[in-house]
Formats: sequence, C-alpha cells, structure tokens
Amino acid sequence: MSDRVRPIDPVGATGPPAQPDLNLLRTFLAVYRSGSFTAAAQLLGLSQPTVTTQIRTLERQTRRELFERLPRGVAPTAVADELAARVAAPLDALAEATGHGSREESRAEPVHLAGPAELLSTRALPALAPLVTEGVRLRVSPGLTEPLLDELRAGRHDLVIATARPRGRTLSAVPLTDEEFVLVAAPVWADRIARRPVADGPTALHDIPLITYAEDLPIVRRYWRHVFGRRLNCGAAVSVPDLRAVLALVTAGAGFSVLPRYLCAGELASGALVLLQAPEDVPINTGFLVQRPGASGNPHVTLVRDLLLKAGRTW
Repeated sequence: MSDRVRPIDPVGATGPPAQPDLNLLRTFLAVYRSGSFTAAAQLLGLSQPTVTTQIRTLERQTRRELFERLPRGVAPTAVADELAARVAAPLDALAEATGHGSREESRAEPVHLAGPAELLSTRALPALAPLVTEGVRLRVSPGLTEPLLDELRAGRHDLVIATARPRGRTLSAVPLTDEEFVLVAAPVWADRIARRPVADGPTALHDIPLITYAEDLPIVRRYWRHVFGRRLNCGAAVSVPDLRAVLALVTAGAGFSVLPRYLCAGELASGALVLLQAPEDVPINTGFLVQRPGASGNPHVTLVRDLLLKAGRTW
C-alpha cells in the first residue's frame, strides 16, 4: 500500500466543511508527526489501509489536501501545518488526561542524536534532561560534522547538530544557534604579547604554540581572515578533536586558540583566560539541526527536535 494521498476535488462541494471527529484528528496528528502512514499505523495499532482511509476521509471533510507524497513517506502541506498547530496541544492534553498516549510512548525507540562533543555536553544534553525524565531515551554520538552528516544520510542518526549547512537536498537543515568565536590565551602568554609592539599585529602570536581541534585549522583560519584580513601562516602545536580538550590545554598555559565564547565564558570571567583581541565585528558561525526529509516514525524525535530548537534560541 502506497503512502500516496490523492488530491481532493472540491467540485460539487456545497455548504461548510464537515467537522472531523477526534479519531480522524488523532490519526492525522500521528501521520503528521511520523511522516508516514506505515509508521502512524504502527504507533496507533491500526492497519495501514485504515490510516489511509481515515486521512482521505479527513481530506474530504476539510476539502483540502493534507499530505504530499515523498520517495519515503509523506510531507505535510501548508494546510496540514496550520491544522496541526491548532489541534496538537488539545489532543496531547486529552491523551494525557485519558491515558491514551501511553501506547504510543511505550513503542518509541531511542532517539539517535549526534554532533560536536562540546556542544552536546554543555548545551544540548542539559537542555534535553526534562525529556529524559519523562521517558525519552537517547543514544548520543559525538564527532565532526561531515562524517556525522554522511552517517545521517545512511540512517545511523535521527538528528545531527552540524557546524555548517549541509549541501544538496538530501538533508533538511534548520538554524539552531550562533557561536561567537574569541581569540584567547592564559595570562602568562597575554602578558608576553602585551609587551610586543602593537604594529606586530597577529605576527606577535607566531612563536606561541597554537592549539586546535583539527589539523586544517578551520576555526582559526576563519578568524584570521575575518579579523585580520590575511591568511594564517602557522601550524598547530596540538590538534585534538574536542574543543573541551583545547580549552583545558589553553587554560593550562600550553598556547593560544580560537574558541566559542560560550565554552570559555567561565574562564574569561575568572581570569583564567584572557581575550587577546576584541574586534567590533566578532566572527560568528551558525549551527544547524539536521535530519533527513520526511519525519521519523519515532514521535520522540519530534520532541527532541522541538526542544533543541527552543533551547537553541537562548544559547
């Protein structure tokens, strides 16, 4: 049975649209959240033909097409987005009050979330703690953006926090948060740099060890182009794929680095780290929350996605 929904033909329809019953709306919401008639049928304990029939009945009653066919599953139309916005909260509240939501919740699989280790540990996972206490299970994989996006395309993850927007149309990306980058070192190095001529500019850093999270120095190279308007001409003394480790080394006096401000805000406030530069136009990078087109059949993926997007506005 296909997930295809046939267009609605309003010709001949008269009078106001019929009011759909709660069962049709529950089925609609399950399809909307899961992105598939098959997944919705499994969540609701119904057959796929029953789900298909109910959605077509709802479309006849509303005289609007609610879903478009995709290679895998279905995608909601603008009409469906509006309907979901109106009915989701009341139906969820009713399900919680009557206990009808327990079956769907008990069938949910763990949500596979991936992203940069430091952003996961300091921002994303603390924000998701309330969902964990409510029964949402998480399987978390730290890593670099490009390999994680390849794994997302292969189906190994449900959601990936990416440091760049993915290319092409195989993945759907939504802006999550902006990172502000700062040039920092321990006070011992900051004092040494302060004694050098101002005219030296960034060359005053060339004999100081550079600590970075990747051998190709993407963050530092971008900072140099944005702030100094020139190419970076030094290599890394230490490369470690975890910005928390970079932070620890720089704080211990190993050298200098460029870090997200959120990650080193405490050290800057305490004086353990010092800003080496305070440009008016601070380099900023946008992080994205990425998933495959067509919603997952797991309702908890939607819960995790929505809470991350809400939390990301405050990071």
